[in-house]
Amino acid sequence: MDLSDAAVRAAVTARLQRHHAGRPVVLGPGVLAAHTPAVARHAALGSPVLVLSTGRGAGPVPDDGTCRVVDVRLPPTCSVTEEVRLLDRVSHHLPADVVAEVEAFDPERRAVWFTSPFVSSDEPLLGRTTLGGRPTSFLALEDKLRADAVWDAAGVARAPHRVVALDAGPAALDAAAGALAGPLGTVWSGDARDGPNGAGNFVRWVVDERDRAATFAFFAPRCDRVRVAPFLDGVPCSIHAMVLPDGTAAFRPVELATLRDPVRRRFVHGGLSSWWDPPEADREEMRDAVRRVGAHLAEAHGYRGAFGVDGVLTADGFRPTELNPRMSAGLTTLARVDRDLLAALQEHLLAGLDTGLTVADVETLVPLMDAGRTGRAGAVGEGVRVGGTLSTPVTVRGGRLVADPAGTATLEAADTPAGLLARLDAGDLLAVGQRLAPLAAALLAHLDETYGTAFGPLVPAPDLRTGAS
Repeated sequence: MDLSDAAVRAAVTARLQRHHAGRPVVLGPGVLAAHTPAVARHAALGSPVLVLSTGRGAGPVPDDGTCRVVDVRLPPTCSVTEEVRLLDRVSHHLPADVVAEVEAFDPERRAVWFTSPFVSSDEPLLGRTTLGGRPTSFLALEDKLRADAVWDAAGVARAPHRVVALDAGPAALDAAAGALAGPLGTVWSGDARDGPNGAGNFVRWVVDERDRAATFAFFAPRCDRVRVAPFLDGVPCSIHAMVLPDGTAAFRPVELATLRDPVRRRFVHGGLSSWWDPPEADREEMRDAVRRVGAHLAEAHGYRGAFGVDGVLTADGFRPTELNPRMSAGLTTLARVDRDLLAALQEHLLAGLDTGLTVADVETLVPLMDAGRTGRAGAVGEGVRVGGTLSTPVTVRGGRLVADPAGTATLEAADTPAGLLARLDAGDLLAVGQRLAPLAAALLAHLDETYGTAFGPLVPAPDLRTGAS
């Protein structure tokens, strides 16, 4: 089946959507603007929609009359990790007034509830069919300290590492760092003892004794174990796939605009992009890696659906660093070629429903992903508020992002529980083959100047494979 044909995709999507077309739909909890495409999709299928909104967010919100919105107030958090963990707790213990709104909206309990992949789905939410969340067994695979066993079982080349128990004390971590350090030191990652972590909140760049002491002090109350590995120099990137009944469909690489703060030794996530292209041999190595990983996940864990592998394209080739067992941000970026189809496919796979599609069918989407480049620079300025939602036309001059009424790109900023969320679509500012990271660095510098965030001087990672900037 050739899914590169728009008519074929439309027919398949309509078939997959039939199982919930016309039924009431609950979305969230989550940021209202993030649900705008889903509201339009379900409204077009004749479904009344209720959105549990944790805030407005950046970007357009659903049109009036297309959904009912109920506010779910979350307390402020100091990191993306805390916000993600809070979302799962709140979803399973909604306030009484929100429960009453859901029951009034769907008194017959016919609704399909679409929630975040960070919400556990072993038990339905308020007794309703729940899609989009993950079984706790899949969520557990998010732990960064489990990834190396996956690479080994799948036969994927990786960097050396050591896992150190924090109760062994600082000396054990110092010894691991001393044995593994490269020219740029080591990277330490904490486990998921208290729930998943993200946005680099539990990843630390460690070079000297002061770094080691500060990193131990951070992890000691939050984790049981830490993974120590060499700092991998090169382009941060990811590769994505979907596990289907007949195998694993592999997609194309995505650049991760992970920026470096060489003074404070921090990593800052600045967005994702498919404008960048690695060398062809590296691209195929990455696609082969996720096929191997998918086969292992299916056999060992009964896994199904989307996943991504983050890593670094080093001078020696691609080296994986973490597993994201979900419809992660990179695949969501690629899914812009046909959001409705890929959303319906993921929902069916997670629910164990027959899709009627094979690996060969799904991989016919890859040429569309190559042709339809997309990307967005963005960041969360933790603890910073802008007092609402802002939209500013911008352009790039001399490597700097500047406000410009005639600018063809738009910077959007909005408040979230964790702080300022900013994003900038890169479509008018990049060409095929160009990296997003320099634009992301310009965006974060602009946020420092304009909104008082404290990202500080940040630099992109070098491309050691091609030498391109």
